[in-house]
Amino acid sequence: MTNECTFQLNRKSVDLSHDDPTESLLRWLKRRRLAGTKEGCADGDCGACTVTLRETGADGRTRLTAVNSCLLPIGALPGRDVITVEGLSEAGQPLHPVQQALVDCAGSQCGYCTPGFVMSLFAGYYTGALDDETTEGNLCRCTGYRPIRAATAALAELERPQDAFAASLQEPALPPRAALGRYFSPLDIAEALVLKAQHPDAVWIAGATDLGVELSHGKPVADAFIALDRIHELQELDVGSDHVRIGAGLPLSRIETELAGVFPALDQMLPWFAARQVRNRATLGGNLGTASPIGDLLPVLLALDAVVHLRGAQGARDVAIADFFLDYRKTARAADELVVAVSLPRVPAVAGAPFGLRMSASYKVAKRQTDDISIVAAAFDVATDNDLRVTRARLAYGGVAAIPRRATRVEAFLSGRVLDAATVEQAQILLREEFQPLSDHRAGADYRRALCANLFAKFIAAHLPGADA
Repeated sequence: MTNECTFQLNRKSVDLSHDDPTESLLRWLKRRRLAGTKEGCADGDCGACTVTLRETGADGRTRLTAVNSCLLPIGALPGRDVITVEGLSEAGQPLHPVQQALVDCAGSQCGYCTPGFVMSLFAGYYTGALDDETTEGNLCRCTGYRPIRAATAALAELERPQDAFAASLQEPALPPRAALGRYFSPLDIAEALVLKAQHPDAVWIAGATDLGVELSHGKPVADAFIALDRIHELQELDVGSDHVRIGAGLPLSRIETELAGVFPALDQMLPWFAARQVRNRATLGGNLGTASPIGDLLPVLLALDAVVHLRGAQGARDVAIADFFLDYRKTARAADELVVAVSLPRVPAVAGAPFGLRMSASYKVAKRQTDDISIVAAAFDVATDNDLRVTRARLAYGGVAAIPRRATRVEAFLSGRVLDAATVEQAQILLREEFQPLSDHRAGADYRRALCANLFAKFIAAHLPGADA
């Protein structure tokens, strides 16, 4: 029987009862002189600090995932298993096959980023997910990716491993049995709501990736936290014939794989949402809770007419996504409520006869292709009849106002019109007038307005080439 504040580090039990739960795992490892795990960006972008985390999900499956140790507070660790690069092979013993593959393929030069690559490949090696995207979220600035990809390909050809690490995936991880300091880890929603009533100043957290950035940069944080990442009900995914209900605590990487092909706009935006290691922890509920005007997924939810399911001391209630965002980082969620789930209709409500065509897509414009904050994010969902007359239009944007916004005036203009070149051209004109964005260090207001118009034109050109203005 393990202590309630114990976790497994490289298959050895470690007591955390005297540690600060808001210290990042990366800093904690450094204090323990486990220097293999590196600190690069401290933002979760570079992957140098990657470790693997073993935990059991709501579906009963035990998963091994690559995560950023710079973003993971140690309060999240009790009852879980962490493996660092030091744990792959004992001193004097042969290298682990993942390490050996990188050596054989000359996949390391200066070596600083190598432990992070090793741990991402380690997770893929045991889960059978080895391809060119396995190390997405890991940056290398000197070796180049060709030898690293060669090592990935060599590992993919090996038989699935049958060793102690593989055996551990068949064993359920243990839940914590007590709080670590003022870092509470309830196991169900009812317990979470009781804790919130007892500690009203405590902050809800799910994947804690935003908290991790604050910790990495030494910013002040709340005195108490209620972590929701062990509540199985929040990690459920219900795919119905007419709707999909996504638990607010389901990691984005699981949404990416388990909902692939259901919502094109969601498929297209998720790969641009931070790094894979971040998506292994970040959640839809967390993205809604922070309510950032540049949150990548929020325009997608607006375009798809999502419904947000809330629960608090007064009971449960549903809020349409169009009514959820009130002002800068202010939402309709009360302080004692938590986001339980989000529902997305699979077939949109369209007035009149059944539609002939449905087009859906999302776009993100940033200074870097990946791991960057949006200049403008956009999501579109448009339905027409067989004559290409618009029966429903949703044009949603992030980065153009204090909250994610729909271009409602342009939507009204499009309703009932044939989606031809003239209509698209006029819609572009109106889109340049719809918002009054700010100028900042990322982009000017005029550029953002132009993007709003041009992204819609790009969307139409991709789906209806003949209607391009």
